[in-house]
Amino acid sequence: MEKEIYLAGGCFWGTEHFFKQIEGVIETEVGFANGHTENPTYKEVYTDTTGHAETVRIKYNDAVVGLEFLLQMFFKAIDPTSLNKQGHDEGTRYRTGIYYQDANDLPVIEKVYAEQQAQYAEPLAVEKLPLQKFYSAEEYHQDYLDKNPDGYCHLPLELFKFAKQAKDKSKQQ
Repeated sequence: MEKEIYLAGGCFWGTEHFFKQIEGVIETEVGFANGHTENPTYKEVYTDTTGHAETVRIKYNDAVVGLEFLLQMFFKAIDPTSLNKQGHDEGTRYRTGIYYQDANDLPVIEKVYAEQQAQYAEPLAVEKLPLQKFYSAEEYHQDYLDKNPDGYCHLPLELFKFAKQAKDKSKQQ
């Protein structure tokens, strides 16, 4: 069955590229979530006045990869204690967040969040909220690192290789 989750992990170019490597991810789209302005442009979001976070919509086949595994992978690609900053990118648009549409996903989100929190002394800075709105970013941002292999990314290349090899063992026969 196809499901969706929306994840904000800093700059959306690298976050999207990371999740595209994972077996069972069907489709990704970069955009802006949970702000207060309608149809924002990248230029507007970049000012940090729209309230939006750079976010990736992830459509996945939950017979191949589960939400729990995707969230565990998400936490490997972020610094969950850093507020409004990932790598060299700073600002509220780079905050981390898990935004869900299906309330049935919340127990899994809470479980993974609690497991991650147990690994840190300081509180996690990752939002856990229902998705309010998601606006697709301009076309040149979609699949950015595929179009621009030498483009800027705050994530190390090894992380993409790790994601490509990662398998959701709970879904393997």
